[in-house]
Amino acid sequence: QVQLVESGGGLVQAGGSLRLSCAASGRVFSIDAMGWYRQAPGKQRELVASITRLGSTNYADSVKGRFTISRDNAKNTVYLQMNSLEPEDTAVYYCKAYIVTIMDVLSGMDYWGKGTLVTVSS
Repeated sequence: QVQLVESGGGLVQAGGSLRLSCAASGRVFSIDAMGWYRQAPGKQRELVASITRLGSTNYADSVKGRFTISRDNAKNTVYLQMNSLEPEDTAVYYCKAYIVTIMDVLSGMDYWGKGTLVTVSS
């Protein structure tokens, strides 16, 4: 009914940049908060950055000043620009969005993408 598909991951050298995208499709009525999470091997999933529908943002301390989250509401898409990447940023990055579907406009729920791998070499 609703899908979140991430793209843009890959292998990059330390100090490099990547831009992740996550697009929502299907029976989407509206999208509230969107965010990026990551999970490194052997670690718990953690919040990287989030953005409200009106554009208010929140970042993990470890990425402040290096990552920028943005969204295009017309395209139901959220982006994560990652600069000055460090080996510690290596993880699977997941997109999450609070989506209200056409089938039930009175309530919504969180949807997750399947993730995209980011590998930063030293």
